[in-house]
Amino acid sequence: MNIPENLKYTKDHEWIKVDGNTALIGITDFAQGELGDIVFIDISPDLSELTIGESFGTIEAVKTVSDLYAPVSGKLIELNSKLTDEPQIINTDPYGDGWIIKVEMTDSSQLGELLDSAAYSNLLGQ
Repeated sequence: MNIPENLKYTKDHEWIKVDGNTALIGITDFAQGELGDIVFIDISPDLSELTIGESFGTIEAVKTVSDLYAPVSGKLIELNSKLTDEPQIINTDPYGDGWIIKVEMTDSSQLGELLDSAAYSNLLGQ
């Protein structure tokens, strides 16, 4: 299982890649494997602000639908438009082209509440 060391993780299996005060957010390799074939990403079209711990959308796979939770609070900057036509990118490249949203963080201290790769690995029992 792929757990990149340069990312932070949530107990809900989201990852966050920070660059200054902006962050890419997606789901982990573990999460996409558990979900199976991803067929649809639903992010509310009127979403503009994220609140840490709150759902910002859903991810639909052949066998289930799961909520997506914000690992940090912030302003939505961009949705990954590739996922509209090719949501399965998350299955093949969850940490690269399969990112879901880009956010401008409003409180970078919230990053301290997230797991590093070792802690996430321990959470999974690796």
